[in-house]
Amino acid sequence: MHWLIAEDEADIRNLVSMMCTVWGHIPITFETGQRVWDWMDKVEAGEEVGPFPEFALMDIRMPGKRGNEIALRMRTIERLKNIPIVLMTAFALGEEEMKRMKAEYAVDHIINKPLPDFDKLRTLLHDIIKQKSEQPKP
Repeated sequence: MHWLIAEDEADIRNLVSMMCTVWGHIPITFETGQRVWDWMDKVEAGEEVGPFPEFALMDIRMPGKRGNEIALRMRTIERLKNIPIVLMTAFALGEEEMKRMKAEYAVDHIINKPLPDFDKLRTLLHDIIKQKSEQPKP
């Protein structure tokens, strides 16, 4: 399974990418939101032939475009619209704010940083992927 990982902090991006690989997935990494946005332009124009991600893990606050803006756009792109999307944030969000963001930006989950330990994160992300796969496609 290919995972899109978008994170501007190199240490976190490299750590999550390494964990993704250890878990048997192939990371597709981006260091800014703008780079993901530009890549989505190519996907929409039919210039990108893949591989395409089957899961996205993105920081909310990145240079260029924010993770929530990217998530909203992903939901409009045929190749990406049904993938599970998880956002990460270093800013404490209350339960109501998380619910609002999930509904407004069509994300499946939001994780607060610091990220959970290796095993908890693996279980959490794979559970989200499994739950999404069991939902009927619109």
